[in-house]
Amino acid sequence: MKISIICLGLLSCTLALASVVTAPDGWTAVSPREEIRPHFAYDPRGGPAHEGSLVIQSDQREGLFGRWTKTFPVNGAQYYRFAVSRKASGAISPRRTGVARVLWRDDKGKPVKHATPAFKSYAPGDRPQFTAYHSGEIPTAEPEYPEDGATSAQGWTEVTGAYLSPPGATQAIVELEFRWEPRTRLEWAGLTLNETAPPPARTARLATVHFVPRGKKTAEARREAFEPLIAEAGAAKADLVVLPEVVTYGNGSTFAEVAEPIPGPSTEYFGALAKKHNVYLVPGLVEREGNLIYNVAVLIDPQGKVAGKYRKVCLPRGEIEAGITPGYDYPVFSTRFGKVGMMICYDGFYPEVARELANNGAEVIAWPVMGCNPMLGAARATENHVYIVSSTHTDVKEHWMISAVYGHDGLPLAQAKDWGTLAIAEVDLARPPHWPSLGNMRAEMPRHRPLESRAR
Repeated sequence: MKISIICLGLLSCTLALASVVTAPDGWTAVSPREEIRPHFAYDPRGGPAHEGSLVIQSDQREGLFGRWTKTFPVNGAQYYRFAVSRKASGAISPRRTGVARVLWRDDKGKPVKHATPAFKSYAPGDRPQFTAYHSGEIPTAEPEYPEDGATSAQGWTEVTGAYLSPPGATQAIVELEFRWEPRTRLEWAGLTLNETAPPPARTARLATVHFVPRGKKTAEARREAFEPLIAEAGAAKADLVVLPEVVTYGNGSTFAEVAEPIPGPSTEYFGALAKKHNVYLVPGLVEREGNLIYNVAVLIDPQGKVAGKYRKVCLPRGEIEAGITPGYDYPVFSTRFGKVGMMICYDGFYPEVARELANNGAEVIAWPVMGCNPMLGAARATENHVYIVSSTHTDVKEHWMISAVYGHDGLPLAQAKDWGTLAIAEVDLARPPHWPSLGNMRAEMPRHRPLESRAR
């Protein structure tokens, strides 16, 4: 086999094979057009364990595209665990540049269908628009997109996923892609695709409270008014209970008057209730830190401790004029059922907040909200494929914001319509959202969402 040295712009000279490559173990190098074909190579000493690596490398040109591909035999209706290591030297965005895919096929190489119907509320046919239902359509199995995990000190990233093969699948085509970046060397190593046990379900009971303690004159009385509803949620085995925005504010008070440290009196009070009823609580509060005050949502865990807080990033005019300071972080917190982020009221008008939370791993977003367009809640859930739990000050009669649990399709799975009530939806966070023609968009989004900048 012929070996040559190739120097690629800003990259150091690296060992690569000539354009005609003899691939190991049935791997094939493919590009859709010769004019955008990158350099393919095999390094027998590459990989984190020096087990050998499949190499794809670009020169100074943008837009080169190609993949290593191999077909594996599989059994239908069986779980498989995929794993591979990836190293992207010189890449601005490894998540977009080095993409692994798994395609399910039958014994004739044709696409196959999943076993269960998909939701299709966005194309309802003869049904009322925005009415949740199973379409009855069995969707074709679109490509799976394994997720990036930890990256080692040597630059190798774990790319993994566990999948249920469709009933008619007899083959899995694995594609290890290089996408678009100039002056980049991409390596893949250590790939495995093995049968595995079904992953456990990750059910979560998500609850929203539809209540505002009007007429209560003190912060203490206002927060205490929520105790019966939190007890009701605990008795219903809720995992997460979301309360409205700034629950201690109202009845003529100012933000500054009800501002308190976090942890502080309100988190201590709600912490005792969270512990008593074995729930995660998200109340909206006003935080004071030194001479600054913030509109915050606080995550309180079932041990009664503050697990995290989020400071409202997008402030409306009234809060700016009142001297509230915006936050700038998008934290996401691990819970017993999954990863939770928070946003507050006016944040819902801006797609960046929910998107940053989703980018940071949020599966559920708690949303204390005084008022907002409910269609924006639907949009934030749909565009990020997350569950959103809103708790609002708005009366249903106003046909504005709602207290609801939004599903991945943006439609309410449960809604509390009467004051002093709650609504609960049980969801399985382990169930992938397969859509007709789109597949699992939540897994695909990191590979396709745009770069923050093209600057190198």
